[in-house]
Amino acid sequence: MSKGIQTKNAIVDEALDLVSTGGLGGLSIGTLAQATGMSKSGLFAHFGSKEQLQLSVLQSASERFIDIVLAPALKQPRGEPRIVAMFENAMSQWEDHLPGGCIFHAVSAELDDQPGPARDFLIKTQVDRQDMIRRAAEIAIEEGHFRKDLDVDQFVFEFGSIPAAYHYSRRSLGRPDAKKRAQRAFAALLARSH
Repeated sequence: MSKGIQTKNAIVDEALDLVSTGGLGGLSIGTLAQATGMSKSGLFAHFGSKEQLQLSVLQSASERFIDIVLAPALKQPRGEPRIVAMFENAMSQWEDHLPGGCIFHAVSAELDDQPGPARDFLIKTQVDRQDMIRRAAEIAIEEGHFRKDLDVDQFVFEFGSIPAAYHYSRRSLGRPDAKKRAQRAFAALLARSH
């Protein structure tokens, strides 16, 4: 790996931490220069614009999500074990990966009314994840783990809602029981799916 790529990766790592706690709006070449000790012109040479910096951060977060949550889950047996692994990886490994928790939850409200490449990328990654959960639920039906008349779209909705509620409850409300409640909600979702 070239020195330029290593430097860019180190910058994006720092930016991920900043965005997880301060959002994309608070991320600028100036704030990142201060955090990394680099010059603004040096950072600008790597990204060219604030928009490209934001996209680089979201792309890196998506790659990390795949490495931390999805890739290990895909090594589990098809069906329910894979779904359980996705949930557990998201709740333990991913949610604690950055100081502000899940970066996608952290920026989703910020971007929901802001058209542009960052919002488009965020939506695409979230739709792709929903499609993956949908396919995993369909496989769980095929494998006989879930009942045949399961409303898969409702399952996908609830599966995604639990980590979102956990993030909000833990990060915004400071609820110490948030993880326990999320785990109970997921167990109830699985029980209703059998």
